[in-house]
Parts: sequence; C-alpha cells; structure tokens
Amino acid sequence: MYFFTNYTLTNVVTAIVTLIILLVLNELTRKNKYFAIGIFMVLPLILTLFVWGTDEGSSSGTWFAWVKTFSALAGVIGFMAIRYIKKLEINKIALLFPFFILTLNIIEAVIRDFQVYSQSLAAADGIIHDGGLTIIGGSWNLMNGAAGILNILTITGWLGIRVSNSKSKDMIWPDQLLIWIIAYDVWNLAYTYNCLTNRSFYAGFLILTAATIAAKWIKKGAWLQHRAHTLALWGMFSLTFAYSNTPYFNIGTTANTNAMFTLSLLALLINLGFAVYVVYKSIKLGKNPYTNEIFSDSKEYKTNISENQLD
Repeated sequence: MYFFTNYTLTNVVTAIVTLIILLVLNELTRKNKYFAIGIFMVLPLILTLFVWGTDEGSSSGTWFAWVKTFSALAGVIGFMAIRYIKKLEINKIALLFPFFILTLNIIEAVIRDFQVYSQSLAAADGIIHDGGLTIIGGSWNLMNGAAGILNILTITGWLGIRVSNSKSKDMIWPDQLLIWIIAYDVWNLAYTYNCLTNRSFYAGFLILTAATIAAKWIKKGAWLQHRAHTLALWGMFSLTFAYSNTPYFNIGTTANTNAMFTLSLLALLINLGFAVYVVYKSIKLGKNPYTNEIFSDSKEYKTNISENQLD
C-alpha cells in the first residue's frame, strides 16, 4: 500500500471495533450529560493522579500527547458548559470559545510540523527520534503547516453557533460545512502522517473518520462537538495504554517520503482551493466571513438548521 501497511485480519478487525466504540461512546456522552461528566471530568482526574505517565511505551512521554489530550478535554468541558448553562448558550463572548479551542488545536499541530522540519535540518539524513517515534522531516512539513494556517483562515460563521432545541442540546455550527471538514481531515491526516508516523492510522485516520461519520450521518451540524469527544477519548486511551506495543494496533505507515509529500501537497491544494472559494463567496455576498455566516444559502446549512429545530 502507498500510505499504510500491515493490514492483517487482526489489525483490521481491531480498527473497525475501535471505530464503533468511538461512535458509541460519542453518542452516549452526547445524549447523557451525567455520563459525559463521568467520562470527561471524573475519569481524567483519576487517570492523571494514578495512571498517566506510568505505562512505559505509551504516548505520555511526548509533550504533544499531553497538550492534545488536555486541550481536547478543555474543549469538551467548554462545549458542555455552552450546551447546558442557559446564560452561556446566548452569550456571544462564550460562543467565541469553540473558535478559540479549534484554532488552538490546529495551531498546536502547525507548530509541530514546523518544529519537525527545523529539527530535521540538524538531524542525520533528516531523521528524528522523539517519544518512541522515528520521524522524517522535509518540505512536506512546510506544505502541511501552510495548509493548517489556511484551514484556520477559512473557519467562518462562528458567531452563528447555537444550541439545538433537541433533547440532547447539541452545539451546532451551521456554517461549518462538510467541504471545510474534509479540508480539515486531509490536513490533520497529513499532520499525523508527518509527525506521529506509525500512530497516524489511529490518531489520524480512525478518529477523523469517527467524527466525520457522526457529523454526516448521526447528528448534522455538530462536527466540532463530535471531534472534541472522539479526540479526547482517543487521547485518554493513548495516554493510558501502550497500544502500539500490542499485536492489535499495528497498521503503520510505509515511511515513504513520496507519500508524505503527496498527502501534504493534497492538504495544501484542498485548503488553498477552499480559501479561494471563501474569498469569492465573501466578495459576492459583501459579507465578512468571520462575523457573518456566508453559507446560509446552501442546502447543507439549511439542513443543519432544520434538523436541529433551529428554524
């Protein structure tokens, strides 16, 4: 295979089961706030005090794994506050938080891509050994870092975030369309492929797929909520268990620099293309894409509104 390898029956079945578990836990925590409090507040406290940092070979040895997990948990808890505290639901300042945490999430990865490129210049053959990972730096890091910056610049309509009138009270971002989600997914997959190497199938492809499936077919308009939940769940799992040392989670990258270049170039082109579209749409409508919703005339936007009883 070009990007990934080692598709044994055991690995494939494990991946499918893991995907299903992520989707199920996402649904349970989405629909029951008390279960969500237990999973995203009580359990991390217990794990921080007694477990994390003690399992040799887990991802707890890297600063990025800690930052990513706790920023995801902060996102989940912040989103829960917006969803369940009535005053925050209509507070415009509070509604800036989802944009802030999403931007922070992307910036963390962009910095890491640029850091890997910088480190590779001083490393033999551009190869870096960090946190149990063997990372190959190169021009792909620069391309994907640029793609991440474009992804941030094309986040539109965050002032239109609102809480659904459904029983689950989901945080809905109507202007965040599937086309942007795909641009994010390709960029983030390229990031994990570049910087998390053999963990990228799971820390990248698997959890990105879970959030996108949930946003497309389970609860529309709530992608950021799905993304925070699945990312936090996976981060907690990866800090707890050295899963890559087991015989079940061994789908790895091909370590092919051509694959790295291809995926990062694709991320850059998709995000550049969407950036051009956002500029075109903004000029056509005469709207600021950061203070206005610019896709309100689209079918997907209207579906996000109607299916969450926000008409």
